[in-house]
Amino acid sequence: MIPRFGEIRPDRHYRRRPGAYALLIRDHRALLTFQQAPEPEFQLPGGGIEPGEAPIPALHREVIEETGWTISAPRFFATYRRYCYMPDYDLWAEKLCSIWIARPILCLGPPVEAGHRAAWVDLAEVPALLPDPGSRDTVRRYLASL
Repeated sequence: MIPRFGEIRPDRHYRRRPGAYALLIRDHRALLTFQQAPEPEFQLPGGGIEPGEAPIPALHREVIEETGWTISAPRFFATYRRYCYMPDYDLWAEKLCSIWIARPILCLGPPVEAGHRAAWVDLAEVPALLPDPGSRDTVRRYLASL
């Protein structure tokens, strides 16, 4: 069963939004993205999979956009559903989030997506920084598997 996070209200229409996100690990540290708006917060790099796009190309694209880094050897780790409001799109979403473990390889420059910056964090500190309960739970499960 896929874990679910967020309140599901029958009076709301939720649009399904598949997404690919990465836990990027190198030298016991994780590469996160810090997004300034709509709320300043750390996130796992990643985002929506565009229509006709496969998860792995979407993951590579999103990581470069949000961190400026290329990655190698992504391997699937987990999936969860998150029911939430997405203010950038003004919609309620059923986000189907696939989480991949990968290694950051090369920094091409700063993130190309406005309002983002790359941040290196000690791997053990990552769950405490993530406001998304699904990401937080997934990272905790990954750390417990080590």
